Amino acid sequence: MEGTRPTACQPLSTSAEAPSLARLTPTQMKVLRGVHSGMLNKQIAFDLGIAEATVKAHMTALMRKLNVRNRTQVAIAAQALSLHA
Repeated sequence: MEGTRPTACQPLSTSAEAPSLARLTPTQMKVLRGVHSGMLNKQIAFDLGIAEATVKAHMTALMRKLNVRNRTQVAIAAQALSLHA
């Protein structure tokens, strides 16, 4: 995938070893994929066809569900959850 633009729609692991993923809504999964790809909220919003404020709301929910405090920790959690991809 080198040289391609990251999108929020690219697959992220759905391994049975990642129970935290089961608690996420489909849109939260897409936002998580975008964060995992290094996308900004504005880019994720454009890619998903939703408002940037909606992405921020999903980020807040992701932080709560993943028990982290900031975007960097969300990205780290996404990386840890996708090791088996």
